[in-house]
Order: sequence, then C-alpha cells, then structure tokens
Amino acid sequence: MSKYANDHAASDFSALEPYKISKDLKIPNYLEETYWWAYVHPNSIQIFERQWLVNFILWGNFARLRDVAINEAGITISGNNLQVACVYGDFSQQLSKRLDSESQLHIVDIAPIQLQNVYNKIKNNSNVFLHHQDSTSLKFEDESFDNIFVFFLLHEQPETVRAKTVEEVMRVVKPGGKVIFVDYHKPHWLNPLAYLMRPVLHLLEPYALAIWRKEIIDWVPPGLRPSHISKETLFGDLYQKVTMIR
Repeated sequence: MSKYANDHAASDFSALEPYKISKDLKIPNYLEETYWWAYVHPNSIQIFERQWLVNFILWGNFARLRDVAINEAGITISGNNLQVACVYGDFSQQLSKRLDSESQLHIVDIAPIQLQNVYNKIKNNSNVFLHHQDSTSLKFEDESFDNIFVFFLLHEQPETVRAKTVEEVMRVVKPGGKVIFVDYHKPHWLNPLAYLMRPVLHLLEPYALAIWRKEIIDWVPPGLRPSHISKETLFGDLYQKVTMIR
C-alpha cells in the first residue's frame, strides 16, 4: 500500500485519506477569480488533464521543458525533493520515476481538487507525499529539501504572492541544494510568437507579463540570495530555466 503523509506524520495515513485537507486553508481570491476555469472548477481536470493539450499549450515543448527541469536534479535523483504546485500532464510521474529507493518527493498545492488529481496519477508510488499547503506559507522547516521544482507557477501569481513563494522556496532548500524554476520568459523579438503571446497572456494570464519584465532573482530577498545562479532560455527565449543553489 502506498504511504502518503499529511503535514504532521506519515503514521496518520489511511487509504481513505491519502492527504489531509486543512479546513482553515482557503483558495486565494486571485486564484478563484482568475483561474477558476483552469484549476478550481470540478470540470477543469476533465478538460486540462490531457497530455496532448498541455503539450499544445506550450507549443509542443512540454516534454522538453519537463525534462530540462528534472534533468537539472540528476539522472537519478536522491534526497528530499519538493514540487511546489501540481502540474497537468506527466511531470510528477516522470519526476517520481527518477527517485532512488531512499528518496522522497513531496508535492504541495492549495487546491484540494488538484491534490486529488495528482494522487490519482501517482498513488502507486510509495515515496511520494502530498500536502495541502499554500506556497506562500510552507509548513516545512528551514533547509529541508535537496531539490525544489517550481514548474510554471510563478507566472500565475500576483507580484506579492510570487515574491513570497520565491522567498519560501529559498527558505526551505538546504545549503548546496537547488531550486529549479521553469516558466515563461520574454521572447526574442525575432520570435514570431512574441507578438502572439503578449495579447494571449494579457487576456488569459494577467500576471504573466511581469515575468517578461523582471528576473526571478529579483524576487529573492537579500538574506536568502543563492550562492550560484544559472539561466537558460529555450524556444526563441519564450521559456526559461533558472537554477539557484543556496
């Protein structure tokens, strides 16, 4: 039987409650108002949980972006790992396959419907643990994780929420550990999608264009600045992978 942890102890697991839902944790207003159709409405899972669709949304780049994020942590991934927010498609499944037998993957999300969806996808993995948490207030101790994955989350958050999420992941990564961000980036002016993506993001992703204007490092507070940072852009600069080592 799979062993999923709640936010207190793995011993609290039961087959009827693979993760603990906090009654005090509410869906944020920005998520309810802006992304209800994608992440909160009961029908959203039926619509968006299709591998071909998430690949189409990313202009055929889902697998490439997934793999550059996971590969950054190694061919075989060890230690304690955190995925901040659930992801449509097979990101969590592929990430969990890379774990060695002694390692763990913890996945947090604020939307219970998203936790249920990822549970259905990875319920046979005994070293994956689900947590109902807010990315701006993670319930983990400082310096808890060897690798943290933030895959296409930041562009969906308002500025203040994004800054707090970045602060939190930098707080809970271990010294020498990696925080791996993959998200949108301002495309090169020769990329024809630059002129299409601006109105699309403005209409459907109202917080995303801030990612075009600032670097992710700009949201890291001074006391948590990484010892090393690397950045790679992909698909005509439309996407970026930023790795920060604490």
